[in-house]
This record gives sequence, C-alpha cells and structure tokens, in this order.
Amino acid sequence: MKLVQTWQSTTITTLTDITPTVRELLLRPSDGHAPRWDGGAHLQVHVMVNGAEQTRHYSLVGQPDGEHYRIAVKRMDGGRGGSKAMWTLALNDAINISGPHNHFALELGAPSYLLVAGGIGITPLVTMAQTLIAKKADVRMLYGARTRAELAFLAPLQGLLGDRLQTFVAEENQHMDFAAEIAALPAKAQLYTCGPVPMLEAIRAAWKASGRRLAHLRFETFGSSGSFPAVAFRVVMPRHGLDFMVPAQQTLLEALSDKGVQTISDCKRGECGLCAMDVLSVDGKLDHRDVFLSPHEKAACNRLCPCVSRAEGTLTLDSAWRSDIPN
Repeated sequence: MKLVQTWQSTTITTLTDITPTVRELLLRPSDGHAPRWDGGAHLQVHVMVNGAEQTRHYSLVGQPDGEHYRIAVKRMDGGRGGSKAMWTLALNDAINISGPHNHFALELGAPSYLLVAGGIGITPLVTMAQTLIAKKADVRMLYGARTRAELAFLAPLQGLLGDRLQTFVAEENQHMDFAAEIAALPAKAQLYTCGPVPMLEAIRAAWKASGRRLAHLRFETFGSSGSFPAVAFRVVMPRHGLDFMVPAQQTLLEALSDKGVQTISDCKRGECGLCAMDVLSVDGKLDHRDVFLSPHEKAACNRLCPCVSRAEGTLTLDSAWRSDIPN
C-alpha cells in the first residue's frame, strides 16, 4: 500500500556540474507552472535503473521562481544505480516527478537556528538559510564534506551567511564538535540537519545528552551507504510461503512489492518508520540504514525498515499481513 501520488512530466532545461560529483538540474513542468515550495521540500523522481522504473527523492534547492524546480544529484558510484542513471540524462529529456512534498519543514519563530550539513545534505539547507536570512533570524551553518572540492553551493552560501558559515573538510582533519556546538545554543534554539546517517546519529546522541527537547531537533537523511556494500541476500517469509533473493541493485521494499507482499510505506528513506517489519531471525549480518529505529532496537535486530536496510546472508521476516483478516 502506498500513499496516493500525482505524477507530472517535466523537461530538463539546464544541467550544471557544481562539483566533480554533484550535478544540478533545472526542471520545467509541462504546464509551465511550478508551485512554490518551502525549505526542506523535495521531489520524488521516476528514473530508469537497469531497465526498471524506480523512485528517488531529491531536495529542492534555492528559492522558487514559479516556473522551474531545481535539484542537485550526487553521483554515487557504489550506490544502487539511481544517481548514475540521473547523470545520463541530457538537456530536453523528460522525467516524471511527484511533489513538492515536505517532511522536513522549517518552523519560524525560534530564538536561534543551527543548520548542519554533511555532503549533499546541503541541498535542503540552502533554502532554509535563504529564508532565515530574509527573516533576519539568528542563524549559523556548519557544513562538512570529505574534500574542499565537494563543498557544493559554497560561494553563494558564503555570500549569504558570511562568517556565520563554518566549513569542515575531512581530508584536512577538520571535524565538527557537536556537543560544544549544541551547548553554545541559547534555550529553545532549533537545529536542522541533513547528511550521512552516522553524522545524524552523532548529532542525535549529543542533542539527547544535552537534555534539550527532541522536538527542537529536525533532521532528514538522503540515505545511508550502510556498514558494508550492497550485495544480494536471501529472504524467507514462512507465513507467505516465500523464499527469494533481493538483488544488490534493489531495495527489500521493492522486492517485497514484486512478490506481492502488501506493505505500507511513505518516505522510503528510513525516516518515517511506516514500513518497519519484524525480523524473525538473521543468518548473516543485518545492515540497518535507517534513522527511525533507536540504537537499542537496531542492536536487538528484531525489526528493520525494508525501504533502506539490507543484509548479508539470509533474513527470515514477518509482515503485518494476516490471512484471517479480510481486505
């Protein structure tokens, strides 16, 4: 089961490489009208991966102009193929999108804001920074990347934020001190962050340790590359009478859908937990790639989010489906 979506055709009008691995796409809807969006909004994009149509999520970047959508795609050579497929698109190609959707909305009115970005996680925070500066809010941004060349949108952000922007480059041995940054925030400040799952988990731990309200911490992930590379793994579902392989290029959620297993899903990024299901046993290793389950739940290995999480070896799973409950 999926939430009802409306899809529309858009045309690629501009392609710009803004770092060696980040490409910006300007999309024009077929009707010439792009509804306004707020910071944190994203599009769902249909993309062909290995001959099969799949859905990917991309944050909208910058202020809307009413006629175009702007997204940025990081090429992930070790990923499932979606980003590489997006990089094969050319000017005037048509792609179908759904949205804008927003599960990461900016709440105005806080006394202070800290924006923390890791890598391509900068994309939703660009619009937030622009909005907060326009509102004359007290805002700072911390922005980290592996190399200086991968700091996308750096020049416009420097022009916008000045000394309120601080960058961190891993290969130059520069790292964020989340505990210190959070301790320096005034009461009721809000922190918005997007980036790799390990970074988000470190921020969540520091925020919890500080005793601040969890409602004042907002985050979004663009997915996790996991603890080990994606490989094919086996899934057994006794009550369904199923025994099948999940290819390295396919998510478990997609494989379940192909096998006719009814699931409920929404974000497909391991954030909302709507698709979480029971793990009966693991013969091998479970690779949690979500930010929904707690560290305790992940350590227990009795639940997983099939939209992002994977395994090595064999997983025995159960779903919410029951044969004795009428549809």
